Amino acid sequence: MTLINITFNGEARQVPAGSSLADALAASGQPAQAFASAVNGEFVARDERAKTPLAEGDAVFTFQAITGG
Repeated sequence: MTLINITFNGEARQVPAGSSLADALAASGQPAQAFASAVNGEFVARDERAKTPLAEGDAVFTFQAITGG
């Protein structure tokens, strides 16, 4: 299995080549519905995570979504 290098919330990680954002989030062990996500600084909606492939060097960030007025 070929692995690629990404950063996940600032920490170096390796994931299998062909992984999606959803795969990386699932591997993190965090509840996926509890946070928002971004790849390389670009927000990724929850329903787009499985369709968002990761590439060598990508930076994945999760953060608490803030709502209100």
